[in-house]
Amino acid sequence: MKNFNQLIIITGPSGVGKGTIIKKIVKKDTKFWVSISATTRKPRTGEVEGENYYFLSNSQFEEMINKELLIEWAKFAGNYYGTLLKPVVEKINEGLKVILEIEVEGAEQIRKKFPEALSIFLMPPSKKELEKRIRNRGTDKEDSILKRLERASFEMDSAKEFDHVITNLNVDETVKKIFEVISL
Repeated sequence: MKNFNQLIIITGPSGVGKGTIIKKIVKKDTKFWVSISATTRKPRTGEVEGENYYFLSNSQFEEMINKELLIEWAKFAGNYYGTLLKPVVEKINEGLKVILEIEVEGAEQIRKKFPEALSIFLMPPSKKELEKRIRNRGTDKEDSILKRLERASFEMDSAKEFDHVITNLNVDETVKKIFEVISL
């Protein structure tokens, strides 16, 4: 396998804008491909197999873990989540830069296995702004919001472990900064 320096980790707390920023990066430059995660959770309304996630059974996922077919994985809220090795390798070998939008734990696994991968942590302007963004999405109940905010504190404490920390004040400016970092 070659060019794991073509692997770009983008992480940060829930609500920081990872998805929005990554969509803009991919729209702006076709040399990027966003990895699709696998999960054992049930699909949500409107989610498409192979587009939003690869939906697997627990036994399928555990078999992939045992056969080392995942480059990272974790278990959250009783469900497995992970990144399939094969499509990542295929896209890198095609000359694409592969973006992984993953949790802090998965990013840590990737950084240990592939230290040449570029890791970027997206930081919110403040905890107050992060809470506002999460609440404005209107997708979470109060207990879920509080759990996300608690987890965000833990995640933000790990930001110093990443190659670059970029505060997402403005989506377009953040995308510009990410392109600058990638081209270094």
